[in-house]
Amino acid sequence: MDPSQHVVIIGAGIVGTNLADELVLRGWKNITVVEQGPLHMPGGSTSHAPGLVFQTNASKTMTQLANYTVKKMMSLNKDGESCFNQIGGLEVATTPARLEELKRKHGYASSWGIETHLVSAEKCREMYPLLNKNIVLGGLHIPSDGLALAARATQLLIERTRSAGVRYLESTPITGIETTENRVTGVVTPSGTIKADLVVSCAGFWGVEIGAMAGVRIPLLPLAHQYAKTSAVPALTGREVNSRQNGMNASLPILRHQDQDLYYREHGEQYGIGYYGHRPMPVVAASLGLTSKHVDDKNMPSRLKFTPEDFKPAWKLSQDILPVLCECKIVDGFNGIFSFTPDGGPLVGQAPSLDGFYVAEAVWVTHSAGVARALAEVLTTGYSTVDLGECELSRFEEVQLSREYVQETSQQNFVEIYDIIHPLQPRESPRQLRVSPFYARQKELGAFFLEAAGWERPYWYEANAGLVKYLPTQWKPPSRDAWSARYYSPISAAEAWKTRTAVAIYDMTSFHRFEVSGPGAVSLLQRLTTSDVTMKPGAIIYTLLLNDRGGIRSDIFVSRLHNDLYQVGANTAVDLAYLTREARQQEMKIPAQWVQVRDITGGTCCIGLWGPRCRDVISAVSTDDLSNEGLPYLAVKRATIASVPVIIMRKSYVGELGWEIQANAECGERLWDGLWRAGKPHGLIAAGRSAFNALRLEKGYRTWGTDITTEYDPYEAGISFAVSTDKKENYVGKAALERLSRQTPARRLRCLTIDDSRSMVLGKEPVYHNAESIGYITNAAFGHTIGKPIAYAWLPSWVSEGDAVRIEYFGQRIPATVTTEPLFDPPMVSLYDGTTSLVSRSHTAIRSLL
Repeated sequence: MDPSQHVVIIGAGIVGTNLADELVLRGWKNITVVEQGPLHMPGGSTSHAPGLVFQTNASKTMTQLANYTVKKMMSLNKDGESCFNQIGGLEVATTPARLEELKRKHGYASSWGIETHLVSAEKCREMYPLLNKNIVLGGLHIPSDGLALAARATQLLIERTRSAGVRYLESTPITGIETTENRVTGVVTPSGTIKADLVVSCAGFWGVEIGAMAGVRIPLLPLAHQYAKTSAVPALTGREVNSRQNGMNASLPILRHQDQDLYYREHGEQYGIGYYGHRPMPVVAASLGLTSKHVDDKNMPSRLKFTPEDFKPAWKLSQDILPVLCECKIVDGFNGIFSFTPDGGPLVGQAPSLDGFYVAEAVWVTHSAGVARALAEVLTTGYSTVDLGECELSRFEEVQLSREYVQETSQQNFVEIYDIIHPLQPRESPRQLRVSPFYARQKELGAFFLEAAGWERPYWYEANAGLVKYLPTQWKPPSRDAWSARYYSPISAAEAWKTRTAVAIYDMTSFHRFEVSGPGAVSLLQRLTTSDVTMKPGAIIYTLLLNDRGGIRSDIFVSRLHNDLYQVGANTAVDLAYLTREARQQEMKIPAQWVQVRDITGGTCCIGLWGPRCRDVISAVSTDDLSNEGLPYLAVKRATIASVPVIIMRKSYVGELGWEIQANAECGERLWDGLWRAGKPHGLIAAGRSAFNALRLEKGYRTWGTDITTEYDPYEAGISFAVSTDKKENYVGKAALERLSRQTPARRLRCLTIDDSRSMVLGKEPVYHNAESIGYITNAAFGHTIGKPIAYAWLPSWVSEGDAVRIEYFGQRIPATVTTEPLFDPPMVSLYDGTTSLVSRSHTAIRSLL
């Protein structure tokens, strides 16, 4: 973007001031920061934040953001004193389950490049002598964690950016957001309107109100969180520690006692105690009124009155873990307001419906500088070097933006913040928000549902339990450890077996489907995708959406239904926001090239019918020509199946012959019933997501968000076949791909198989070569067809097929082998009416099989 544009940042807390600084570092000068409170202490979450920075997270993105925050805070200093006290972090376990969880966290840290050490109970005591040795079983030590002095850092950032030309307006509330034709043009204050080309809301828990002024829904809930200080602790008195500033007067590691929802830090001779075990206390930010010009440590909008009755359990538990606290009492406390979201992640990026309006909300001190850098990169270059898919404001579905949903799920995230959460664990409430038209039939078949984005998705069907005993020996799955056995059933092996040997029906309704239409549809898709979409109507292309550095925004299927009508099979709501925004901007530049982008997912349904006997099924319910000649690979047509008008696509995620069959939602149950009746004589079953994922991995098909993200390019990811090298038109990322195509990738996505044919991993575990961590697992499943666990991993390019590696799983190193892909690749496929043709199924020809 043009660095001369005027940027208005709303909020002078740790995020807003960091963003101003990151923009200045990139050469931008025309920046105004507007703060409703006094600059010396704005009064938001930054002003009372305890400052604990624990970097390790199950999310690679969040860990990277925290790691940069540590580096940035350490670089901020004045008079030789930095804004980060790197005393390390110690997480302790008092239950066997937590001890195992710490092993997993150690694995995450190794995957993401953070030094951590699993330590014994004795070592915990040695590092932290005040611990109760009778209840601590072990711990995780993170040497680079520590205490961030957020309020001090904010002041240094204000001082530094002011000297670089940034204008600060304090005690200036925002009363409105000005817009013109879906674009922000300024912010309104009591003193007048400040014109702006870009507005970034870094307002923290006031973000909901700022968003409402712009007509943008911000899925955030302010919640109060208890923090208390003790009287002087005898064991902490008389020590040689730096007490010149709040936060540096600590020498013991910051401490987390997550089994009881507690954390601790020193304040000189006192202890600070944070507690998440109390009832959720939601707050409406608008009820707090205007921020006074006289904010101090005790009086600020984000500091609510302490409720001692809620803290009673925490005080008893704290005395158990730190017996020295029995000698003191609570002398101060408050309920401090923080921001929570439906999935616990921050909200970062441009508003889907308002160009130029960006947010960086629900960002805690831990990730503040990292988020600021990422957003500054987006504003200045168009992309972040750290993938922001988990943070994008537009990631939530429409149903997830309701006030009721945000309130319930955000409060649940508060309750579960320190809980041990399985990777597949669904939320318990709200449920049944989104169900496919097949839901009633699936319940009759005993479907076991997991939830994602509000959808109920069947993972296996109890109706297939009887098939397990008939599994051939080579298909029988081995027993699993307790962790990988959660949310798993051996029934999925039977469902995979039937898919490979007979025919199965899969519910594909929850996969995103967008309709792109209008005279500018071709131009839009040509400009955004890596493939030539000018194919004849009736064709399907697997293609990519990239950013300007060649990073993969998404992988999509584009089906041309008519000259100016396409259907896009996409991944997330972020894709919808991107396509919609680009269509809007295209129309503004060339009105005749208007495009309508419409999400049709909820109004339609989709069935995957796959397996060697699928033609026997389809021929009984349709007279349309669905032969290899009538509907070849990667082709689409309209047809009638079981008297239901459908769009039928010749493609498969499981590597078997078959189709995706789409219909309007009101006809969904009839479509299911028609296929079900026709399929029973041929062994048709309903199969779930568990079998689907295993079959997908056997064929080497990537999943966006886990295998591939914006941090990787098509050559590294092994999907360069989705790039049309002869495409003449320019498209987003083309210049970067031309440069990357001449380079040897430094890393590659590789397929691994587990040597013992039984040990499972679940994803995100570190991969070791000669005792050195060299990469991490993206996806994993048991390959029922090949009789081995499969895992995909990002590894250095020097790792070759056949190389031996080890995967760390709960502290154990599991031998694995880098393997040629795809793992399942039969040379012969029955195409139609018993005719057998040779079909190339090599990885280089994967495009013909999708």
